Amino acid sequence: MACLRFTRRVWQSFITTNGRLIGHDARCFPNLQVVRAVPGEVNASLKIESYNVNRVGTVHGGLIISITDTLGSLAVASKGYWLTGVSTDIGTSFVRPAGRPGDILHVKAVLTGLGKSLAYTRVEFTNPAGELVAYGFHTKYVGKSSTHEKNIKLSEDGEKVLEGEDLDVD
Repeated sequence: MACLRFTRRVWQSFITTNGRLIGHDARCFPNLQVVRAVPGEVNASLKIESYNVNRVGTVHGGLIISITDTLGSLAVASKGYWLTGVSTDIGTSFVRPAGRPGDILHVKAVLTGLGKSLAYTRVEFTNPAGELVAYGFHTKYVGKSSTHEKNIKLSEDGEKVLEGEDLDVD
C-alpha cells in the first residue's frame, strides 16, 4: 500500500502545483487513475474522452505515446524515486484501435531495468476485453534521481516504507 500511496503522490505532482491543474498531463488525461502500484509495476486506467480521439473518433496515437511517457515515469517512481528522470528514448507500436469516448483504456507499466544512469520500461495498453491495443517502451536517464531528498526505500512487496517519509495520504 505504501508504494501505491507514493506513486499516486508522484502522479499528483505531475498534474498539480499549489492545488491547480497544470501542464501537459493535466490537460491531456487529468482523469488517469493509478489503480495499483508495486515496486517496478504500475497499473492505471483512463476513461477516454472526446478530446482524446483523432479525426476518425478513436484514441489518438499521441495520447498513447504521452501515456507511455508518463506511465514509464511512474514505473520508476514505484521504486521510490520522487524525480523520475528525463526521457532518452521512447516509442510505441499500435496493434488495433484503442477505443472511443466512454471506453476504458487499461495501462500496465513495468520497469524492466534500473541501473545507475538509465531506467527501461515497457508499457502495455489493453481494452476492456483484455485485448492488446498498443505497447511502448521508454528509456530514462535517472543518474541524478537516486539521491533526491523525497525518495523512499520500500519493502520488497511495497507494503512498507523502510526509509524516508511515508505520508499516509493518497
